[in-house]
Amino acid sequence: MANTAASDCMTIARRLATAADALRFTTPSHVYNPLDYAWKAHCRYLQRFGARRGRVLLLGMNPGPWGMAQTGVPFGEVGITRQWLQIDEPITPPLPAQHRKYPITGFDCTRSESTGKRFWGWAGERFGSAERFFAHFFVWNYCPLLFLAHNRNLVPGKLGKAELEPLEQVCDRALADLLQATQPRAVIGIGRYAEVRARKVVDGRLPVDYLHHPSPANPAANRNWSAMADAALAPWMPRAAGSA
Repeated sequence: MANTAASDCMTIARRLATAADALRFTTPSHVYNPLDYAWKAHCRYLQRFGARRGRVLLLGMNPGPWGMAQTGVPFGEVGITRQWLQIDEPITPPLPAQHRKYPITGFDCTRSESTGKRFWGWAGERFGSAERFFAHFFVWNYCPLLFLAHNRNLVPGKLGKAELEPLEQVCDRALADLLQATQPRAVIGIGRYAEVRARKVVDGRLPVDYLHHPSPANPAANRNWSAMADAALAPWMPRAAGSA
């Protein structure tokens, strides 16, 4: 049964990648889909950590330029992904047209994703091992695409309505399929956008809550995001993990 859940997650991710590739965007100058070129690492992530049902789903928004866009893993800061999650797979051509400021170099990337470092750093401090963390939680990004415009990362909510609505239809469908496959006890939206999408898809069938996004661009998160995570996830934390 566990292997079936991981296989279902891979099928959902592959279908999501294909559907996202078929969309067209005019607001961003560049669009990266790491579920294509970093599929090997994403597949490894799902194989290792996607099998268990009945956990709490932590729902991120979309890839960061130095995290999942490089590693294929949600919040996947290169060093932590390699050392703590023990995932290190090569990227596979073809690559999308790349922005000169945001090259795709995979695990050779020397930039650190602050958001991922904060998120997985908290998980490591509280749980010790990745296996202990994933016994209770699973992490999935609502949207698989990185958008770049005007030399900056562009969040999905900044897309034009004609672009955003088809994207949300695709991502909502994938999230609904994921909920069916993994049967989570609750969903925690990391950031307001993820929370809003989760509430729409869940439609009252599961508890949905909110956790501040750990990005340094979020002023609230810079005031002690670890404490915010502890408070938001306290109802779902195993007793021993809070003091790990």
